[in-house]
Amino acid sequence: VPEYMKSLVNGADAEKAYAGFLEFKDVVKQNQVVSVGPAAIVPSGDKIGADAKKLSDASYPFLKEVDWLSDIYIKPLPGVTPQQALKAVDKTLVMGAAMDGNLLKAAAEAHHKAIGSIDGKGVTSAADYEAVNAAIGRIVASVPTSKTMDVYNAWAGLLSGAVPNKMISMVNPLDANAAAKAFYEFKDVVRASQR
Repeated sequence: VPEYMKSLVNGADAEKAYAGFLEFKDVVKQNQVVSVGPAAIVPSGDKIGADAKKLSDASYPFLKEVDWLSDIYIKPLPGVTPQQALKAVDKTLVMGAAMDGNLLKAAAEAHHKAIGSIDGKGVTSAADYEAVNAAIGRIVASVPTSKTMDVYNAWAGLLSGAVPNKMISMVNPLDANAAAKAFYEFKDVVRASQR
């Protein structure tokens, strides 16, 4: 541990933490994943997939207008403490832990593929966007409505009206409204499929 770093904390604790880190590194090195396993089974022909296409077609123009390279996405939420945000993150993780494992893997694979098609403006392809929307719809439908509402309420309680107003001011509001309308229709399809 560099001397400067040790000078900022209890030196003995820093050495102990560093030794623990090195031991952990060796455990990870000795237990590497040798195979990623089979790809997830992606459902097809379901109502969520069909409506994900409608959502994607209606919202893709909006998606392309968003400045995905803006630093606004790395700024803290206005007026939200880390502790408040952590409570909302906790509800989100609880929901994630309850999701169907195969569908969660399929969603991760869809996101991975979509990242591969991102252009210079940070926008994925329309087909990959549709696949991600379908995957998200399916994983949300795989949990009880109560868990989804816990996440919604946790985040809704944190965001002031300034956040959506700021975001809408950065795009064509008509495209934003068309995307929102399609999202609300998709939400109803997902909810009807929810267990």
